[in-house]
Amino acid sequence: MRQIVVISGKGGTGKTVVTGAFAALAKNKVMADCDVDAADLHLLLKPQIKERHEFRSGVTAFINKENCNQCGKCIKLCRFLAISKDFIVDPVSCEGCAFCSFACPVGAIKMKENISGEWFVSDTRFGWMVHAKLGVAEENSGKLVSLVRQKAKEIAQESKSDWVIIDGSPGIGCPVIASISGVNCALVVTEPTLSGLHDADRVIKVAKYFDVPVKLIVNKYDLNEEMTEKIEQYCQDNNIGLVGKIGFDKAIVKAMVEGKTIVEYSNGKTKEKISEIWDRLQKEVE
Repeated sequence: MRQIVVISGKGGTGKTVVTGAFAALAKNKVMADCDVDAADLHLLLKPQIKERHEFRSGVTAFINKENCNQCGKCIKLCRFLAISKDFIVDPVSCEGCAFCSFACPVGAIKMKENISGEWFVSDTRFGWMVHAKLGVAEENSGKLVSLVRQKAKEIAQESKSDWVIIDGSPGIGCPVIASISGVNCALVVTEPTLSGLHDADRVIKVAKYFDVPVKLIVNKYDLNEEMTEKIEQYCQDNNIGLVGKIGFDKAIVKAMVEGKTIVEYSNGKTKEKISEIWDRLQKEVE
């Protein structure tokens, strides 16, 4: 079983479009959407949820009014102003530091684990998919990404799948690190802009730090061919495999509007190009 994660140094490069196309092209695979902060692969794959689970992470203080003697010590000590004058904890303001629970002289304050989101095991027209939804302003997205990846790996092992195709998070933060750790290949999707190259360089350095092999795709390369040439030169200078260039195609937008992958929607050049990229990627990863 081999794991491929599709990532990007910034949002909006076409990462999920590529992942969705790979989901349509690959045989005997499991999909995982690890962009838990803003998941959108489900918009293309339209999963039917078979399992729904709570994701618990972090803690919030809770004051038991029956035990509280209203001494006010917790209010004075809370640096986040999370406890009101009537001794009610604001769950948004509370950072879960637990200082108030240690300081309470009568033990009226307890720390309760938060329900921070949900994760799902679903069936799609292309096979099994594991995905998740982190709650608004919740933390520990890296922990949720690790959970999604572990479950996808377990399903792949049980079903004897050949591939786990992962839609990673944009950027270089904790969820990205959790997405790329231990994979066989990180495929970076970038666009021909200065910011696209800059952010691709940052995420490539993160992948290399964790000894993850890196390949690169330039999406919408024909919108700025001068910048595309600079990206190609960057790949040569840094020994990064450029596995393909995808031209701008309005059919991709129309496919997304209809909730389809470009592979399903069109038989044009873009489908042909992405199919070539997938074939090349399979050979290089194997």
